[in-house]
Amino acid sequence: MAVSVLTLLRGRHAHLRNLLKGLAQQTRRPDEVVVCWMGEEPARDLPDLGPVPVRHVRVDGDPMPLAAARNRAADAARGETLVFLDVDCIPSATLVERYEAEMHGRDALLLGEVLYLPAGAVGQGAIDYARLDGLGRVHPAKPPIPVEGVREERDHGELWGLSFALRRARYLALGGMDERFTGYGAEETDFAARLGEAGVPVFWTAGARAYHQHHPVHVPPLHQFDAILANARRFRAKHGRWCMDYWLGQFRDAAFVRWSPEAGAIEVLRRPSEAEVTASRRGGEQLFS
Repeated sequence: MAVSVLTLLRGRHAHLRNLLKGLAQQTRRPDEVVVCWMGEEPARDLPDLGPVPVRHVRVDGDPMPLAAARNRAADAARGETLVFLDVDCIPSATLVERYEAEMHGRDALLLGEVLYLPAGAVGQGAIDYARLDGLGRVHPAKPPIPVEGVREERDHGELWGLSFALRRARYLALGGMDERFTGYGAEETDFAARLGEAGVPVFWTAGARAYHQHHPVHVPPLHQFDAILANARRFRAKHGRWCMDYWLGQFRDAAFVRWSPEAGAIEVLRRPSEAEVTASRRGGEQLFS
């Protein structure tokens, strides 16, 4: 079963190089890598993956066309299995092997564990997995990963866009990501809802660990204020319920919006100032948003 690893980015070139270094150290190398560049030309100084072809596609748009970029990458892919890996993630040496092994005989979406790294965790040269295992931290909101094999996840909302795999035919049959969601948030949750409606099971997968490279985060994510509100409204109009409740609650508690989970709408009381957006940015000690 051919495996295509897909990633997308705008900026984050150093993170992409480390992702590719991780793919070069796989126990089972992917059959290809597809990189979708959002609004920029492909970088020229990328690591060499030897016999593994790295193909580049591009999509324009602002705010970032995350759904469209995933779709363009999937359209370009040639493998039967798609592994979506966020550009911030370095794959563990067994990630491709484990996703491929557990995809056999299944029409399912597979999820892998992601450990979050502090600033400065990734050095030069080959990836030091022992170091990353020692420094990485589990996201507190995620369930434990099975020691071996897979464990079914009944809540499709657990879909984690950082690292997941599914059959290309299934992705295309579902219509991919809904490109009406633009900018940050909700396109993955919408896709998860459609997976559930189609009866496609989700499994947590042992051995498919990835490491999230550090970048500054905002708490609350005021830099994505407009996109989060717009996409939350789109999601509710489509599914009859809210998503990104945690961030909407943060905006409410900071008196930017009037909202509750039972509300039918979000009322904007005021938009965050530039100074407030700047103040919400956290340093290297903050791993999770």
